[in-house]
Order: sequence, then structure tokens, then C-alpha cells
Amino acid sequence: MLPEQSLPMPPEWRELPEELAPVFARRSTRRLFMALACGLILADRGTVTRMAAAAGIGQQWRRACWLFAEAKWDLDALGLAVARLIVKYLLSEGAPVTVAVDGTFFRRRGRHVFGARWAYDGSAQGGKKIAFGNTWVVLALVVKLPFCPSPVALPALSRLWRGKGTASHVELAAQMLKALAGAFPGRQIHGTGDAAFHGEVPGHQGNDADDAAASQRGAVRAAAAAGRETRSACGHGRPDRDLRRCRAGRRLDGHGHLGPTGRTSACRSPRARRCGTAASSPPGQLVLVRDPDSVRPYDPGIFTLDTKASPEALAERCSWRWPIEPSNAAGKQLTGAGDACNRTQKAVERTVPFAFLIQSLMILWYARSCDPAASIGHRRSRCPWYRTKATPAPADMHAALRGALTTARINGIRATHSNPPQNTYGALTSDTLAA
Repeated sequence: MLPEQSLPMPPEWRELPEELAPVFARRSTRRLFMALACGLILADRGTVTRMAAAAGIGQQWRRACWLFAEAKWDLDALGLAVARLIVKYLLSEGAPVTVAVDGTFFRRRGRHVFGARWAYDGSAQGGKKIAFGNTWVVLALVVKLPFCPSPVALPALSRLWRGKGTASHVELAAQMLKALAGAFPGRQIHGTGDAAFHGEVPGHQGNDADDAAASQRGAVRAAAAAGRETRSACGHGRPDRDLRRCRAGRRLDGHGHLGPTGRTSACRSPRARRCGTAASSPPGQLVLVRDPDSVRPYDPGIFTLDTKASPEALAERCSWRWPIEPSNAAGKQLTGAGDACNRTQKAVERTVPFAFLIQSLMILWYARSCDPAASIGHRRSRCPWYRTKATPAPADMHAALRGALTTARINGIRATHSNPPQNTYGALTSDTLAA
């Protein structure tokens, strides 16, 4: 068991992991989680051994591996606990929860890595988009921070896609939406995703009993940003040909449904209303969005199950999907998600979500405890070439937390310590990473 004095950290940061204590049945597991959370921020890579070394528990690296491979703690319970903290501190009372879902790919090496296979890697540079690794479906809560002009995505739940013949991306997203709706009964939840998440309605199973249970957990409204063809927005791609024709219908003509000067227009023809009504699916509406300066009939097509929302509200809600893209990039390039070299099932299924959850806690800590204006002013004084920098980036938040943890470790050394922990190579200064 790790003693309390071996975990020096700022009190504002300590409060957040301690609020997650009910997830862990044993106090030693919770302390180990807190230590590795600090180690992930301080380490130069997100491997388990680097986290243990940066946290000052390198001699217990086997214990750190045990936390991911064998320890008894539920990943969904931890993700929902983080989601409750996000809603508690960053959303007003009764405000709807907007979530974004997206698939992301992490490259891995080794034939025995659980769930690894050849798959499409959309973020790969160049023309080679096929790589070997794990594919994840990530659900993030999208919030508006007062110091950021654009919404910010905070990951909460993740699912590992296990290949063809298993649950699809849409089904994995539906599972996470159901779990999130169960954690916030009575609160509206707006889900949004790209064209890869069209298909079966999340939360709809085709019978009244399941529909009633879903409505008790909260209104789950999906708004999927589809491709340029109405057919793809209406659910094209079903494996059964007859069912696909019935769901997709004929391709709609965008010219007849768009106003000549309006920025957004709703396509509510009888054919569009029938999209999704087959096979006991609920009705939906199709919104075609067109930029005033565009030469195309319409730009994106948005299909939604929320038949009462206005086209303007749906277009704005759909735009909140984009923050999950830089969030996934920050997890890969900054937080260290995907750096772990483990191979067993539990370890593979836990390390990537662990890094994403620590990233969410980092943003939550920065929003509650830091002064963004002072941080930007300090950054400009040290880096005068950043003349246009006005808002903090994830790298600034990461550097601020790393600096706070480093300061706490230095101040935590007492004169009576026979072998005080020293700053390692991974504990760099707070401004180095952000620069």
C-alpha cells in the first residue's frame, strides 16, 4: 500500500481523484490510481512503467501493471463517475448534455496484442491508410468553457471494437449512450456523430418495453452529420438489401427543398419523414444545410430523430461534433493514450480509456483552479513570438498541471526524509512542453 506522504499533489487536483473513490473497492487501488494519474502527466511517454517511474513508485512497477491487467475495478463506472464530475462542475443545473461519438485508431505492434487487426487509420499521413492496431469508439461530453471560444470535448466512455462479426461502431455508441442516459435520469442528452454512425437507432430495440425503459433514462436524441447524399444520411449501408431500400428510400432532390437565400433549410417531404419508419423505427427529420456562398445545392445533410428541433438548432448541435477530433489528437500526441505496450485483454481495454479520463480530469482541473488570463500573460512574457495567442490550448493545460505537480513534489520533501524523491528526467519544467 502506498503511504499518503508518497503522493504529494496540489489539493485542487487531489480532490478530483478522491471524488472517484467509490469506484474502487480497496483504498490501496485508489491510491495506486491517483499515483499513476500523476505519473501520466509527469511522464514523457504514456507507458505503464514510465508512469510508475514518474510517480516515484518505479520499484513497484509490477503493481502498476497489476492495476490495468488484474485489479478489480469497472471501467464504465469510472467513466460515468468522471462524467458526473463534468456535469457537476461545467454544466448548469438542468442543461442538456451534449455528447459526441467518434472512432479513432491506435497503431500497435505484435501478433498477440488483444483486439489488434488491420484496419483503416483516417489520421495517417500520406496515402497509406491501412495499419495494424486497435480501433476505439470514444464518447465525449462537449461543454462550453468561459475562456475558450469553441466548445471542448472531454472523453468519458470508450469501447474497443473487436472486428467484423462483433458489435459495430453504431452499436457500441448506443451502449455508451444508454449507460450515460442511465447515469443522468430526467436530463436531455443530445448525441452527435459523423456519417460512420448512421444505421440502427441508438436505444431503440423495436418494442414498447425497451422504448419505455429508454425514455425513463432520459431523452436520447441522435443527430448524425451525414454525407452529401441524402441516401447516406437516411441509413444507407444496412446488410439486408430490402431493408436498406425501405429505410433509405429514393434519393431526394436537394434543389427543391432549399430556400434561395436561407442559410439552413429543413427537408420535410413525405419521403424524408419515412426515413427510419420501417421496421418499427421512430420518425426523424432531414435538414440540408447550405452556405450562402456555396455553389452546391446543399453542403452537409443532417439526419436526426429530434423532430421538434429547429434547423438552426440542429445545425449548431451538429457543429459540436468537431471538438472530439482535436480531443482524440490531444490524447494521442499529448496525454499519451496508445503508448502502452501491454497485450492482455484487460490491460489493452483499460490503458487507452485511462489516459482519456485523465485528460478530462486535467481540463476539469484547469477550468476550476487556474487563471487562464494570467497563464496566457505569463506565456507571452516568456514566449514573445506568441503575439496572437489569446486562449489556452490543451498543451498549456497539460503544462500547468505538470508544473503544479512538480512544485508539490519539491515542496513535499521534508528534512527528515532519508531518501527524498527527486525530479526525474520526465518531470520537465512547465513551459517546455507547451512551447
